[in-house]
Amino acid sequence: MPRDPETLALIALSADEYDQIVARLDREPNDVELGMFGAMWSEHCGYKNSKPLLRLFPSTGPQVLTTRGGENAGAVDIGGGYCAVFKIESHNHPSAVEPYQGAATGVGGIVRDIFAMGARPIAILDSLRFGPLRGKRANGQADKGNERNARNRALFRGVVAGIGGYGNCLGVPTVGGEVSFSESYDGNPLVNAMCVGVARTDDLLSAVATGAGNPVILVGADTGRDGIGGANVLASRTFEKRRPLNSTTPSAAPSEAGSEELRPTVQVGNPFLEKLLMEACVELAEKHGNWIVGLQDLGAAGLTSSMVECAARGESGVDIDVALVPRREEGMTAYEVMLSESQERMLVIAKKEHEAEVLGHFRRWEIHADVIGHVTDDGVVRIRDGSRSVVNVPAELFTEPPEYRRQGTKPKGLDELQTYDLAFLPDIVAWEQGPMDANAALLQLLASPEIASKRWVWRQYDHQVLTNTVQGPGSDAAVLRIKDIAPGAIALATDGNGVKTYLDPFAGGALAVAEACRNVACSGARPIAVTDCLNFGNPERLDVYFQLEEAVRGMAAACETLGVPVVSGNVSLFNESDGTAIYPTPVVGALGIMDDASKAVPMGFQGESDVVYLIGASAEHRGDDEALLGDAIELAGSEYLRQMHGLVAGSVRIDLALEARVQHVLVEAATAGLLRSAHDCSHGGLAVTLAESCLQRGIGFISEGLKLSGRRDAALFGETASRIVVSVGQDDVADLQGLLSREGVPYVRLGRTGGNRLLLAGSVDAALAGLSEAFEGGLATALTEE
Repeated sequence: MPRDPETLALIALSADEYDQIVARLDREPNDVELGMFGAMWSEHCGYKNSKPLLRLFPSTGPQVLTTRGGENAGAVDIGGGYCAVFKIESHNHPSAVEPYQGAATGVGGIVRDIFAMGARPIAILDSLRFGPLRGKRANGQADKGNERNARNRALFRGVVAGIGGYGNCLGVPTVGGEVSFSESYDGNPLVNAMCVGVARTDDLLSAVATGAGNPVILVGADTGRDGIGGANVLASRTFEKRRPLNSTTPSAAPSEAGSEELRPTVQVGNPFLEKLLMEACVELAEKHGNWIVGLQDLGAAGLTSSMVECAARGESGVDIDVALVPRREEGMTAYEVMLSESQERMLVIAKKEHEAEVLGHFRRWEIHADVIGHVTDDGVVRIRDGSRSVVNVPAELFTEPPEYRRQGTKPKGLDELQTYDLAFLPDIVAWEQGPMDANAALLQLLASPEIASKRWVWRQYDHQVLTNTVQGPGSDAAVLRIKDIAPGAIALATDGNGVKTYLDPFAGGALAVAEACRNVACSGARPIAVTDCLNFGNPERLDVYFQLEEAVRGMAAACETLGVPVVSGNVSLFNESDGTAIYPTPVVGALGIMDDASKAVPMGFQGESDVVYLIGASAEHRGDDEALLGDAIELAGSEYLRQMHGLVAGSVRIDLALEARVQHVLVEAATAGLLRSAHDCSHGGLAVTLAESCLQRGIGFISEGLKLSGRRDAALFGETASRIVVSVGQDDVADLQGLLSREGVPYVRLGRTGGNRLLLAGSVDAALAGLSEAFEGGLATALTEE
């Protein structure tokens, strides 16, 4: 293989890194060794640009059972001798090339990470980002002919179908997630999948190879040529820097032509085989865990990464004969076998005295199982192809890539965006007082794909299978009963805001953690840990590195304040197309626990005449009335600002100390049975939050003694953090107010539930039927073909 820089770039290696490999080996690597180094030293596997920053995250806590980065996923104690195992991971680049298979195999991969630890997967969540589904002409009308919008619609449909197609076949419910849209994601969608499993703590497995002579067994699908180069060719470079392996010209991604050229690097999934593999592995862990030493899935970089990582964790070596690897294609080379990312495969390190039982176990499930090598005690990775030696490298050399710590620079123009004077923008008027009235703005926001109901998405997912789902899609957080520790339950949520992270990476990172945990707290669960997926552009660009570092610092600060360690995660860098990076998008998955699933708090209003409060916010007292003050700064990074003014600007802020108090009081109030409903006030601000609370069960809202002062648009649609709309029965008003006062959490009494309209402070007067039509039909309308 030529050693020119362009060829090295194809496998995500620089000339300097190649020189380091030569120096460490004291010789030139052969083609197979070089390919393995390229995969293991890629950003996707080696985290060479992000690992120094990831160390900033708190990763320990009283309920944490694993070491971050030491296993396939993080595990936390949920009581009763059981633990929750969870992780979020990206499949962005494959989904940009082939949306159905990219998303489907993303689900398959994250599910394997969970059952590789011996846990039974019980829930999937997905956090998705796409370019706009519809454009606008100069006159403001929808431009249905825009090719990029058509491509975005195709990506969106394909990804949603892939998630449902794979997850539904597995019998694992997809219970939550989020979908967001922005020009920033044109041609480079973000597909982040989170999976949660449950296991007896004593049954947890490790991805480790120890014990000289123990057999290395490959189980699952036969190996093919699909996915070769997925880790380094596809996932560790920008689209502009990728070149198909059989071409001398750069790929034209995100065009259809460029996608065709890159499709061989995308894996192809078989969910029915994965279902068998999942059941066989879970049963092995639960009934015969003493037969094996370790279990590892074959994901990015295939056999290379799984084998090398197991050996390195066990401070052992391995001796593998690729001629023993079952194949579904003829003429495959050792290079192709080692770097294939064919799906639905696992590596089992069995105890030699139980080899026959392990092979028999998988064959009983009608799954291929073949011994392909054995563990050694010298720390060396040896790969043979029959009698021919092809690799002889110490395992630690593969797992110790160089690390890069840069001095980032603030993006040009960011100061101007942060100091943009939003007070000069025209305010809206009360309903029916002008063309830009509050009713019209509310309807437009509710109908926008960003805020509109995602029922079109989640109705394609089975979210009730396994019969654990107490609250599912459409709620702030999913709640699942854990039958083994009944009446206990867990709550799950994902969150992230690329726009706000773009405007202030530190605050945006903190907000991602805070909002995910706040959504969990809204359900009544206490957040105990998080997993993260960091989606950013090319870190070699100093402005992108600045975004990455500041976002990580903000996330770390929020985790410390809220007491939630980061127990697992994933980094997806080089998310760029046409030379432009996506918005920096840290996505956080939060997990919380509650003692009694029957006390889970719903999102929507539950009945007539309940009292409604906005907690986390204060008001001015004017005689017998209260006035919500609207300040232009509250519009920073808001969806209202994007929709109504086409503007992304402002100074994003969060008070983490207040956030911690708000979340604590939510959990306390829920545990005491005081809350009838709770809904996070975020996208679209107060007016949208109230509308969504009304629409859940068709129960209206009437404000009482509430006025708006200052800017009406900021009071109605501003997105100040740490605010929750809650409803309580009239008998519990005094107890709730006493709790809020004792905990130092500000609050405003907004009004009461009832009727079939949303009546808000003389500014909004809208029938629920009209609001529902906009909210439920917005996404489907945007997806309508020309």
